[in-house]
Amino acid sequence: MNNGGQLIAPEKIPTGIEGFEAITRGGLPEGRTSMVVGTSGSGKTIFGAEFLYRGIHQFDRPGIFITFEERPTDIIRNVQKIGWDFQDLVAKEKLKFIDASPEPVPAEETGAYDLSGLLSQIEYARNSIGAKLLVMDSIGALFYQFQNAGIIRREIFRITDALKAMGLTAVITAERLHEYGVISRHGIEEFVSDNVIILRNVLQHEKCRRTVQVLKIRGDDHYQGEFPFTISKTGMSILPLSTVQLKQSSSKERISFGNAKLDEMTDGGLFRDSIILVSGPTGSGKTLMCTTFTAEACRKGERVMMLAYEESREQLLRNAQGWGMDFQKWEDAGLLKIHCQYPESKGPEDHLLMIKREIEAFKPRRLIMDSISAMERVVPFRNFREFVIALTSYVKQESICSLFTSTTPRLSGGDSVTEAHISTITDAIVLLRYVEISGVLRRGIAVIKMRGSQHDKQVREFTINYEGLHLGEPFKNIQNIILGVPTATGPSESEQLGDMFE
Repeated sequence: MNNGGQLIAPEKIPTGIEGFEAITRGGLPEGRTSMVVGTSGSGKTIFGAEFLYRGIHQFDRPGIFITFEERPTDIIRNVQKIGWDFQDLVAKEKLKFIDASPEPVPAEETGAYDLSGLLSQIEYARNSIGAKLLVMDSIGALFYQFQNAGIIRREIFRITDALKAMGLTAVITAERLHEYGVISRHGIEEFVSDNVIILRNVLQHEKCRRTVQVLKIRGDDHYQGEFPFTISKTGMSILPLSTVQLKQSSSKERISFGNAKLDEMTDGGLFRDSIILVSGPTGSGKTLMCTTFTAEACRKGERVMMLAYEESREQLLRNAQGWGMDFQKWEDAGLLKIHCQYPESKGPEDHLLMIKREIEAFKPRRLIMDSISAMERVVPFRNFREFVIALTSYVKQESICSLFTSTTPRLSGGDSVTEAHISTITDAIVLLRYVEISGVLRRGIAVIKMRGSQHDKQVREFTINYEGLHLGEPFKNIQNIILGVPTATGPSESEQLGDMFE
């Protein structure tokens, strides 16, 4: 494109692939060719198919699908499982297939190779349906029987040049042998393409993690690095975690935790869009805190979503019933939705996508995750932190007050909050601790952080009975409770402790 003698980049057109516009800052350049490379099973065909499907359905851009490896009937059958009716698009003349799959007996390399026949078919298809988009899957199959790199490079350049002349925005897929290293199988395909996108499917901690990298968009800007994505029943979903920006609004509205004393400790309750972390050892009362938080919302007619990674739905209902709270009634009323799943069942990207889908459908005002440390144990640290950042930024954007629990590694407490660096992301932190005094095991609670508000700095005793959570008076003349080693102070401490236990 020329503007007064100065070349400028072409306009980008959206692909409709979830998250792709974010990492490319707008989509793919119109009228240019993009090479999508990846190993077997990395998602190249799905990318191309969704590029066409979304382009036709959402932006009314008819397309051409050239298949070099699979028969059109196989592709139509495969994408039907995702809910994309390619057969209907063909019948409506919005989509046209060109079957260039190889013959059973491969040809031998003899002399020059001419693609004039294929280019003629493309031009005819473009004119017959007014095509704007094109996908070639996979171009490597066209040249698998040739050893002459010069022929391959020349013919790929001829294809891309012809597509540009026709004004088609094209996606060409190509096979690569390894997840890292040489970009494509022949090592030359990427040099004749305007844009290069790399899909990876890497095994990490016994789970496959898919990522997409925009290697180049000629003459235009894009985000660098790898971005996780997942393939579900709705297609590809790219999670641009590195593009998350701190632009969320901040609410001054206060809501109750569900306990009057705890509201006093937080100077009037929690902010509507705050993220609360409740950290403590096993059995210290974290799930009860979640139940109290849930019950308060349901009593006020607010929807709550609970994500349980360590207990089943039946256990949660039984526990709540033991504290006089009827979760079943609130579920039946449409105020509560409980989703129970082991964190090992899928990768963090799939969990994040599931949570976003559930939130979009249920539209809760409060969210509970019990516990986030369960997720931490099944993924690498970096992936876990990305998961937390993506989730917290999303719920703050939706103004959902969220409570996460974290189990400390030791009964006396621990450093898990600091080690996982969750504390810098949350707005409020509540610590639960066991306090052993004169052979009696007691529980202590402290608010150590309340962003944007004053809060009680004392460590208070709390008890649990069949009615729920009860906060008492602050511990006096005792130090190091938070560190897990409470010790008496003062010359008459034994007498004071005796008074406390009467």
